[in-house]
Amino acid sequence: MTNKFSYKIKTAFIALAMVGMSSCEVTDLQPATIIPDEEAFTDASRINAAVLGIYEAAQRGFYLGSVQRGYPFGAASTQQGDMRGEDMYNDQLFYEITYINGHTPQSANNNGQWISLYRMINRANIVIENLDQALADGVLTEAERNTFRGEALYLRALAHHELVVFFARPYSDNPSSMGIPYRTFAINDVSKVQDGEAVGRGTVESVYQQLLADLDEAEELLPTSGNAFRARSQAAIGLKSRVKLHMQDWQGVIDEYTKLAGELAVTEDPLTPFRGGTSSDNIFSFENTDASNAGVNGALPNMYGSPDLGARGLVKISPVIWTQDFWLENDSRRSVLGEEDGMVTVGDLGIFTNKYVDNTTFSDPTVIQRFAEVVLSAAEAHARLGNTGEAVSLLNQVRDRAVPAGASYTAAGLGGVEEVIDAIIQERRIEFLAEGRRFPDIHRLAGEGRIPGIPQKAASRSVNSIDFYTGDEEITLDHALEYSSNLFVWPVPQEEILNNASAPIEQNPGY
Repeated sequence: MTNKFSYKIKTAFIALAMVGMSSCEVTDLQPATIIPDEEAFTDASRINAAVLGIYEAAQRGFYLGSVQRGYPFGAASTQQGDMRGEDMYNDQLFYEITYINGHTPQSANNNGQWISLYRMINRANIVIENLDQALADGVLTEAERNTFRGEALYLRALAHHELVVFFARPYSDNPSSMGIPYRTFAINDVSKVQDGEAVGRGTVESVYQQLLADLDEAEELLPTSGNAFRARSQAAIGLKSRVKLHMQDWQGVIDEYTKLAGELAVTEDPLTPFRGGTSSDNIFSFENTDASNAGVNGALPNMYGSPDLGARGLVKISPVIWTQDFWLENDSRRSVLGEEDGMVTVGDLGIFTNKYVDNTTFSDPTVIQRFAEVVLSAAEAHARLGNTGEAVSLLNQVRDRAVPAGASYTAAGLGGVEEVIDAIIQERRIEFLAEGRRFPDIHRLAGEGRIPGIPQKAASRSVNSIDFYTGDEEITLDHALEYSSNLFVWPVPQEEILNNASAPIEQNPGY
């Protein structure tokens, strides 16, 4: 075959079945360090390692030909979600291209996200395609096969949803608009490359339909027990809640919440989900240890932590959100690290999150889904359906644990339906600060016309003292982006298009 498939994209799609096996950049399809599928799936422990390889591809990812940079689900992806919004602040050059909406088909950050997500997806598909044969050969029990398949389906869906949020217009605007390639088969041989190239972008609606199909099956297959570091049925349910929120399937969001309401709970202390990642609020997290993490430039505590505590401090809380009237001054999510643990650290340069603390061995988990998100999504869904009483009750489940007694919201006090929805969206901004959830909300809300696009932010590299948080310095605003701009949606990597010889992927308009 004379196919000129890019070596970067090829790395994303060629078999990478075994965790712990070094996968160098190659120009052929038979790297010596990869165990062939016919061997990798003949032993239960090796199959488990192949499944763990999907998690590894998500946790540590790919960037400019190397791993350990925080793509697709480490610090890099969290920063992308935050830097596209206004509530976290870009303090240095590192993520300025995202912060100022400057991506191009050649820029590294969006390319790294695309490549690493499809690399992760391909690992999932390799596992999925080999499990039934392993079951037939007696290598796995049916229960083991089901769990492994459920994990792979969940992770495949998680990756595709990340792609459709950043590289396609929102479902809330036009479900018939151009989606992203949803890959449901493995590319682990030269003969499959052309078939892989032929998978088109489809529509946003078709992507969401496949997301729900994967997650419905995963929910049925996955166990309900276990911890948040491997997918359980609760993870599939929680992700369906997120997906249905983007689809504006309000009753569907409520239905998914109802499944989890008796099993999970928000924690009394808002900091608890970030101190080990195994609380009643933690639905799914990627585990990091001193021996396995996303490295110096991919670790959340290093990127988000205060320089006063030895971290790099590239991203801090923006004075835009810190000075909002709706964020009460005595909210415990503004608590300062001191003699006791706190949610933030305060220094001369500004205010940093204290959700992530281990900037030495980088062992903080990357929290992907929390029950608090499911609760606030259900609150919004109820409000959208006009059930303001139930909406405010759910909103207070999250908010009341952080605000003083007597500060609870009431439906009457907030006003009408629109005011209740606004209060819920404001609460999401506070609760999920520094977790990468802001742009997904901007994406869906701008798509429905509720907000005009990406809001104004504090000008990049201008907030250099605590005075911007106290009101002693005026905040210079910049970097707003209208929803109608082509820059609202990231471009497909140019290499992906140029090197797809048989069926080039269509580029997003305007690039």
